Amino acid sequence: MQSDSSLETADPEGPPPRLPAVGLEPFEWFLAILLALAAAPAVVEMAGIWSTVDYYSHGFLVPLVSLGVVVATREERRGLPRQRSKLGLGVFVGALVVYAFGAGAGLLVVQGAACVAAAAGAVWLARGGAWVRALSFPLGFALFMVPLPASWLAPVIVRLQLFVSEAAVACLHWFDATVAREGNVILLPGGESLFVAEACSGVTSIVTLTPIGVFLAYYTLRTVSARILLVAGVVPMAMLGNLLRVVGTVFAARSMGVEAATQGTIHDTAGLLVYVVACGGLLGLGSILRRVTPGE
Repeated sequence: MQSDSSLETADPEGPPPRLPAVGLEPFEWFLAILLALAAAPAVVEMAGIWSTVDYYSHGFLVPLVSLGVVVATREERRGLPRQRSKLGLGVFVGALVVYAFGAGAGLLVVQGAACVAAAAGAVWLARGGAWVRALSFPLGFALFMVPLPASWLAPVIVRLQLFVSEAAVACLHWFDATVAREGNVILLPGGESLFVAEACSGVTSIVTLTPIGVFLAYYTLRTVSARILLVAGVVPMAMLGNLLRVVGTVFAARSMGVEAATQGTIHDTAGLLVYVVACGGLLGLGSILRRVTPGE
């Protein structure tokens, strides 16, 4: 890259040497091991959240997807020159400093983002800016593994619960169902009630469908506008699916009882079907966008 400050002076009589794109040099192994050791505590802490919070369970898959993309596209980078960069060194060291600050302050979101930035800096340092651009998608996609603080999502979840509750009651009134609402509690005839919990708010579908939408948008669509529309479509798809789930649960509760409708196989299957329907809607939207926006 001409804009990089090189640690190695390029041959003025020709371009920098083009080495094979596969395999790591000893210096690159050193950077990889250093980064792995530094990031290990944050990864372990994030894994704890992935395994306990439903809407972050996809965190285990995100780094695997990023790594898979890197491996699958390695032939595309075979012709890129490897040229070390001082700018990359600055990014790498700066990211490690930010990581240390996040660790000291107990800010996992800062630690996670700094790990991704450090990985980008390591690539930039070892191979140059062209490699960072070539790997921009898998590096950026890795940010989806970083859990947001619960305090950031809590107000959003409450608003989603209220929205789904209000919309569900409006739909039920359209079907002449006798129900009322108090906050995110739906009151049924006979004194029974249904609580629209966090799982029915749509937050799980939104958080887990967004990485899928970004992946599909990047690899199946060619225009920026189409990609934006597909990713933006995640929210209405998720909300519509959970709205149907709540309405269906109310009808089931009226016929089978609240306990039968909200526990056991029926409730779990409904949640899975909602997610499958939302994924299908996202795929359908992507197919439509491919037809109406074939390319730039």
